[in-house]
Amino acid sequence: MFLKILAHPVFTNLNFHMPMIVDLSHPLVVLTGENGSGKSTLLHSINLALRGEQAEAFVYQLEYGDVKKGKVFLFDAEQHNPRMQMEFFKDQPEMLEFLQMASHGQVMLAMFQQNFPALERGTTLLLDEPEMALSASNQRRILKMLMELVDQRGFRIICATHSPILIDAPETYVINLDNYVNRNVAMQSFGVEGASTIQ
Repeated sequence: MFLKILAHPVFTNLNFHMPMIVDLSHPLVVLTGENGSGKSTLLHSINLALRGEQAEAFVYQLEYGDVKKGKVFLFDAEQHNPRMQMEFFKDQPEMLEFLQMASHGQVMLAMFQQNFPALERGTTLLLDEPEMALSASNQRRILKMLMELVDQRGFRIICATHSPILIDAPETYVINLDNYVNRNVAMQSFGVEGASTIQ
């Protein structure tokens, strides 16, 4: 499966050359790159393309090849934190109690253990920084869970992340946006490693 982006306001502003061709044929794709390099923008663009939706100034072609179309589920760890949406669980007292007692990381693990496996077989799961609030050992756990979703449930997973554990894993196909763009880099005033940034 390949996504060819012919026009995109954000990527053009980031100096990406069009067309931008993104290889999504692998079952577990990791998008990585510096802050501001376009990971989340690309993930949300993939979501629109897989759903067959249009957005202003976003022109694309999606070639499925041998990949079957299926359900698409986008999970943004920052926007979709269940602990910030307690009203959705007012009729589920056990879940409410868990959300009130559990840490953010425990809630995230519960999503991987219970919610994601309950999605339809063959779902394309799009994850934006799922490692948020997770320790290194739990990041290794979710990598195992992601592979189980691929192997046992036929999922395709595309994940935007900063996690070295996910990026360096042999199971993942990495697309590093820093390799293809004159990205928004940190200003020199932020200093460099070993130098003070305090004014």
